[in-house]
Amino acid sequence: MKRFFLFIWVKKLIIIPAVLAAAVLGFIFLRGDEEIEHQFVIVQKQDVIHEVDVTGRVRPAESVNLSFESSGRISRINISVGDKVSAGQTLVQLESADLSTQLQEAEAVVRVEQAKLNDLLSGAKIEEIKVQEVKVQNAKISLIDKKEALINSIRDAYTKSDDAVRNKTDQIFDNPRSLNPILKFHPTNSQYEIDLETERPNIENILNSWKIDIDAINITSDIVTNAQNVKSNLNQVKLYLDKVALAVNNASPSQSITQTTIDAWKTDTSTARTNINTAITNLATADESMRLALSTLSLEESNLNLKISGATLEEIVAQEASLDRAVASANNIRVKISKTILRSPISGIITAQNAKIGEIAVANSIVVSIISASKFEVETNIAEVDIADVKISDGAQITLDAYGNDVIFGARVISVDPAETIIEGVATYKVKMQFLEDDSRIKSGMTANITILTDKREGVNAVPQRAVIDRNGVKIIRTIQKDLSIKEVSVRTGLRGSDGNIEIIEGVNEGDRVITFFKE
Repeated sequence: MKRFFLFIWVKKLIIIPAVLAAAVLGFIFLRGDEEIEHQFVIVQKQDVIHEVDVTGRVRPAESVNLSFESSGRISRINISVGDKVSAGQTLVQLESADLSTQLQEAEAVVRVEQAKLNDLLSGAKIEEIKVQEVKVQNAKISLIDKKEALINSIRDAYTKSDDAVRNKTDQIFDNPRSLNPILKFHPTNSQYEIDLETERPNIENILNSWKIDIDAINITSDIVTNAQNVKSNLNQVKLYLDKVALAVNNASPSQSITQTTIDAWKTDTSTARTNINTAITNLATADESMRLALSTLSLEESNLNLKISGATLEEIVAQEASLDRAVASANNIRVKISKTILRSPISGIITAQNAKIGEIAVANSIVVSIISASKFEVETNIAEVDIADVKISDGAQITLDAYGNDVIFGARVISVDPAETIIEGVATYKVKMQFLEDDSRIKSGMTANITILTDKREGVNAVPQRAVIDRNGVKIIRTIQKDLSIKEVSVRTGLRGSDGNIEIIEGVNEGDRVITFFKE
């Protein structure tokens, strides 16, 4: 595949052709007295391939014993002893209805998360903004209603307090509104008399100041502070009435005060205390409703600003993470489903079949045995850093030292040992591959150079891995705009290729210029 370097200077253009995997470009431009040099690639559609390269040795072909990795009820058997089978053919299946249902649910979650991400990336529609504007307007109207309700509660609290003190309980005083009110009776406990005659002028001052505030309050006032002051006033009045109740309950009839009068005082005092308690409750309810309306308005205004300005990078990254989790969950279920299907890793002949429909297959118990139709296979040991990428049925290309690199033999992975083999202190795992075709040139003991194709993405956007910057878990790519300015964009990456390229799932488009080298 041919690639081209374009070195762009401020005053002249030099074009140098070269053979590369993508169009690589570099340029120098002036910024004040500084020269800044960049190299970049043009994003192209290409294949991203991940391979594992190892060496091995040709061995005589052996039989393969197959078992399930997990237990389950056998639902289908497709083979009998003596049948010829090909690589990848389904032999035995376990019940997987529950897993299939889970997969449908997981795929639905993926679609939902993808839709959410698409909404964040595309921004809010005009219709959505208009709907949110209506919500803000409704929240403003609701706040005004709640403020008016709180103002009414504040006024009602004053009215009840004024009535409780000046109408219902001032009966027990001579000159109640003066600086020296005199209690009309002498309670059994003389301290009650002292307290009431001392506190009545204080209550008068509270009511007078309160009346001034009530006359001035309106929808534009600082209602929150006013409500706090009223709450304090109500508590003062409540404590005063509690002492009035103690005093009248300790009153005794005399020549000037009858029991009927005392009973009337008690009734009026009880009514006054009930009214004040009601006012306290009503004020608290109205205040809470107003605060909730204020919070609702703030929230709706924030939502409107968010819809107008669009999603932040942090929100996009968080949603991408949610999508990745959903995809991983769906893939995990697919893996579980694949483990309910026993497929032949090689072409050969069935020599044993121990499965019966309806029986429970025990994990790691031999279900089917196959003898290879080929004469030879290749055995190798793969290091633990690469073994996670290798799976049964992966394709491979093999060259033998005896015939050089020009003679290539096709092969397929037929087994991966679950247990490690320690070689020179390093954990490795034995892997066997079967040649796809018999060839008389293949001899036992020959050294094999193996390239296993573990994954492949065809026709995807890809860039060199060095172009991707990991910044606090966020994948960033720097792109060059038409005016030569540099813009950082968040991307979602996919498969890492063995040739140094990496798949870009989202964030850049074909033809974009992506910086791979930044020198200042």
